Parts: sequence; C-alpha cells; structure tokens
Amino acid sequence: MTQTHEELHLIGDVARRTGLSVSAIRYYSDEGLVVPADQTDGGHRRYDAAAIARLEYIRTLRDLETGLDQVRRVLTGTVELRDLLAEHLEVVETRTHDLQAKRAVLRALVRSESTQERARLLQRLVTMSDAQRQNLVDDFLTEVSQGMPAHVADRLREAHPELPADPSPEQLDAWIDLAELLQDDDYRAVTREYLRETYASEIGRRMAQPDIQDFVRSAGDELMPKLAAACSAGLSPEDSHATDLAERFVQQAAAAAGVGADDDLRSRLAARYLEVDEVLTQTLEHDGYRASEGRYLELVAVINGTPAPEASVRGDLDLSGFGAWLSRAILAGPARRAGE
Repeated sequence: MTQTHEELHLIGDVARRTGLSVSAIRYYSDEGLVVPADQTDGGHRRYDAAAIARLEYIRTLRDLETGLDQVRRVLTGTVELRDLLAEHLEVVETRTHDLQAKRAVLRALVRSESTQERARLLQRLVTMSDAQRQNLVDDFLTEVSQGMPAHVADRLREAHPELPADPSPEQLDAWIDLAELLQDDDYRAVTREYLRETYASEIGRRMAQPDIQDFVRSAGDELMPKLAAACSAGLSPEDSHATDLAERFVQQAAAAAGVGADDDLRSRLAARYLEVDEVLTQTLEHDGYRASEGRYLELVAVINGTPAPEASVRGDLDLSGFGAWLSRAILAGPARRAGE
C-alpha cells in the first residue's frame, strides 16, 4: 500500500522532530543507516515514522559518543546493544578516571606557583601503580620510625594509605598532598624528630602505656560511644547506668588482658583514665604532632575514606573531663553495688 503524503515527512520536519541537523540526516541516509521511505518528484527525501524513530535512536547513541561503526553494528544486529553499551561504559569510566587525575593535578598546580618540573612530578604521582605507591610509603615509614619503639612503627604502618581503584577527587587531592610530603626531606626530618622527642619524653611514655593505647583503639567500640553519651549528657558517674557501663568496660578490659576483674584492676584502670584527658589533649593539640604524624594520619584517613585521627579518638568526647568521669564511674561501681 502506498503511504499518503501526511504519513511522510520532509527532511526539515524530521530535523525539527529529532534534533538532528539536516546535514546529519543526509549523512546517515547516504551511509545507509536510515533509508528514506520516498522522495518527491523534485528529489527531496521523505521519511516515515519508523525512519524517524531510527534517527532518534542513532542520535541517542551518538550523544553517548558511540562511534559510527559501533552504531552500524547495533543497527545491523552484528552486536547486541547491551554488549555495545558495556564496552562504551568501560571507555567512559577510563576517561572519567583520567579526567579526575588531571583535575587533581591542576588543582595542586593552581594552589601554588608551579614549574614545568613540578607539573611532571604531580602527573607521575597520580599515575603511580599500586606497587610504586606502596614502595613510597614503606620507604617513608622505615626512615621516620627507625629506632622507635615497636608499637610506634606498628601504629603508623596500620594507617597505610590505599588509594581506591575509583578514587574521588578529594582522595586524589589527598594522595598528591601526601605523596609530595613523603618525598619532602624537611617533612621527613620534622616527623622523625617529633617521633623521637615525643616517645622518648615522659608524655610519650605515658601515651605508650597499654591502657592508654587500649583507650585510643576502643574509641570506635560499641561500648565507648555509650559511655561518651552518658558523660556528655551530664549523667553523674555515680549513677547506676554510668556504673553499669563502666563495669562492662572493666569486664572487657579484664577479658582482653586475661586477668580477673577485681578491685586491683579497677584501681589501675581508674588511675590510667585520670591521665587520658591530659595525655590525649596534649598529643592532639601539639603543634609538632599536627605538622608531622598528625598530618600523615589526617591525609591517610581521607585517602582510605575513614574517620580522621582526631575524630576516631575524640568522637563526641570532651577530652577535658571524660577520663576523670570514667575513672570515677569505674570506682563507684563496687560501692554502689555493695549498698544495694
């Protein structure tokens, strides 16, 4: 059956309907991707609804930057659309990763006056392999922790940066900042000196005590936030809820140490937590810490997508009083239970 004039559309009308240019429609027709349904006596091409739908399909694929050969393969049934899109998605994701890397380099260059040499350095940093990044970090940690107590080196190595396969712009920025620091001789010297001074000092020895370290590591534990909330809410350390939580804390400490939860353990824990406020506050607010170990841990946290070191230790705690509050709650438990 011959189609009527109303069922066919001249190329200008097709262009308006599809958003394609007239020249693009002619090109696709000449390439055989779309066949006109008819043409006028004057040689003007006319297209039916099926041709218009095919052109819109072509435009969608081309808007996704699909190559013309790939479009042809889909239209001719040589390849399934799903497979084609999966191939194209991989290309787009690779391009996105490259653009993020370039963005990170440009942001780093804009932040400070940069030379051509530094631009090349930054580009190298964002394109490092996992093994190269590992070697850079290991070399830094080995140098700055040389001669330090084992627990110091171990803690730094536990905070090891692992850049994800698909990092966010913020993670790439943090990696560039960290990689530059790790290669900076002055930063290495400052960090090495800070670690030596800190962990050879009285406050360093106190910070290294197992109970203080247990407290730091337990900041994200289920029980510690409950204790923090009770303290922040203004609950008296002698309150039954506070002493019950503190007793659970003592029981956990005893189990971890393989000892009995007796009054001697409670006294030692209470004495240690009296020191927590002062020790942690002095450590976290120390200028040397912020410029060396603290800066390293902060950048690693961004790269790994984990809480910053201050957040993991502080949480919602007010370090000016939490240790003393917990100390009182630990000691108040036996007296309260004896009076029941």
